Amino acid sequence: MSISDLFDSGFKKRNEDHFAAIVRVAMSDGVITVEERKFLDRLARNLGISQNDYKQILKDYNTHPINPPTSYDVRLERLYDLARMVWADQIETEGQVKLLEKLSIGLGFRSDNAKYITDKALSLVHQGVDLDVFMEEIKTMNK
Repeated sequence: MSISDLFDSGFKKRNEDHFAAIVRVAMSDGVITVEERKFLDRLARNLGISQNDYKQILKDYNTHPINPPTSYDVRLERLYDLARMVWADQIETEGQVKLLEKLSIGLGFRSDNAKYITDKALSLVHQGVDLDVFMEEIKTMNK
């Protein structure tokens, strides 16, 4: 196996784990709505998740670890995706918010800031901001 194959397989695994974390948020209320399914379909395409892997992840999403990215910007991108999934059906449940807090800790945010970051992330998503605005707002929220 070449180094590029190792890199590609590691990248693929991280994308699958990220996708599984988002499926976990979608399933937190026991149902994947039409809006959530559309979001998952689009995200799977963007992450290069095959149809077979998509089906397998839907079946066993809890077996995938949350792999925190080393890059702060990638962490913010993943938080953005997760917050958008919570709000995908325009219904935000307490269970989904709690799960998002746990996932934010899994992404590498400090546990004492998780609720604050989650609240800010959900507020920004409710406002319909794009990724660039989201990242800037999160980065400067303590200033």
